[in-house]
Amino acid sequence: NRMFESFSKQWYQRRVRGRSNIFKPVMDLLDRLKSAVSDAPDFPRPGILFKDIMPIFQDPKLVADTCAALVKEVLSIGKPDVIIGIEARGFLIGPIMAQQMDVPFVAIRKKGKLPRECYTVKYEKEYGVDEFDMQTDALSAGQKVVVVDDLLATGGTLEAAAKLCDMAKADVMAHCVMFELDFLK
Repeated sequence: NRMFESFSKQWYQRRVRGRSNIFKPVMDLLDRLKSAVSDAPDFPRPGILFKDIMPIFQDPKLVADTCAALVKEVLSIGKPDVIIGIEARGFLIGPIMAQQMDVPFVAIRKKGKLPRECYTVKYEKEYGVDEFDMQTDALSAGQKVVVVDDLLATGGTLEAAAKLCDMAKADVMAHCVMFELDFLK
């Protein structure tokens, strides 16, 4: 019984152009994750129902189980060269996964937060437009990467991360999220 499932082919082709696997927890672990998440209505602006994942990190066993399950699934398709975390909550599980796989961690940050030369991409999210940066020397051409974020909402951040990897000529082998917000599909 697999711990993860791939997203629907339609979302997969529309958002990441059929290039990579996307994993998310299911069954017992997913239920534990969802029960730890709290809703913050009208945050960061009226009409938005923000999903606060920070209570997950008050449960060390849940964090460990989540990271172990994601690592196991990633390794089932091959070992990546690099784990990439998307600001800010991808920074919470990405470094743990990178350490467990003994690979480097690279950060994708909001525009203007990284020193040195960066690739930049604009993207749409569920409540606006934003920009991400990734340092131009962070990845090498041909490296296999796994992009980590906390959740899948509209897919805009994962798509933006894939575009930054394209700019660096790296290959996205998978995207990992803790869970998906189905109501935003």
